[in-house]
Amino acid sequence: MDLQVVEQVATLGEWIAEGGVVVLSGAGLSTESGIPDYRGPSGSARRSTPMTYQTFTRDPVARRRYWARSHLGWRTIGQAEPNDGHRAVARLQERGLLDGIITQNVDGLHQAAGAREVIELHGNLARITCLGCGALSPREEMGSRLDAVNPAFAGVAIAFNADGDAELAENSLDGFTVVDCLGCGGLLKPDVVYFGETVPAARVRRSFELVENARTLLVLGSSLTVMSGRRFVLRAVKHGIRVAIVNRGVTRGEPYASLFIDAPLGIVLPHLALPAPV
Repeated sequence: MDLQVVEQVATLGEWIAEGGVVVLSGAGLSTESGIPDYRGPSGSARRSTPMTYQTFTRDPVARRRYWARSHLGWRTIGQAEPNDGHRAVARLQERGLLDGIITQNVDGLHQAAGAREVIELHGNLARITCLGCGALSPREEMGSRLDAVNPAFAGVAIAFNADGDAELAENSLDGFTVVDCLGCGGLLKPDVVYFGETVPAARVRRSFELVENARTLLVLGSSLTVMSGRRFVLRAVKHGIRVAIVNRGVTRGEPYASLFIDAPLGIVLPHLALPAPV
């Protein structure tokens, strides 16, 4: 780290040592686990429009296309492991310095690293929900069922996206079969918030409560391009709560930040999680 970043990290370390920190994490935290973000230096250019809830529920062809891509994408997302950044956040929580963790990510890597009571704004790809009866089931079960009815599926991903959606050649989708709920026959979808859906009100309300009572809002790996995450920065500023951002590259939260560190999270966060000198 260069001298400026070292000094910035030292300042942030002092703020974190005071406690009362709420973390807001985005896709940039998971890039070092092999999951691309959308807008950062390691982001993948999306070749297809993200699935919307309306299209998923109304268009059987689009739904089949989505499940083929998502089934292949899960083979990468589902095998991802926490990186040093996730582990550092978990250590800070274990030391009692964090009042909460809010994530925009759907990969479950915070919890895999040992973090507890994480608010998953956009859900988790590891769960499947039935739109008919509301039953939840593990993604592994869905994967086994799709493998069983698609033994000849051999799609090859062109690229992966942060939401687990893989880019495939169109002819790879021919003949792919989708399965429905074993209980009621309803439509199954990953338990994540699609475009066109709203984040459940209880999650948003709890997140606002955490932010409003924080001493520091620490944003990790988010460009804050969409309002889903930026609204918490705006709420923090409104309540006079300092905002610190660690991110690679441009972020729309920079004008609101008391401190902005443009550096790799996998390097910065482990330094912040080191035990305080005796």
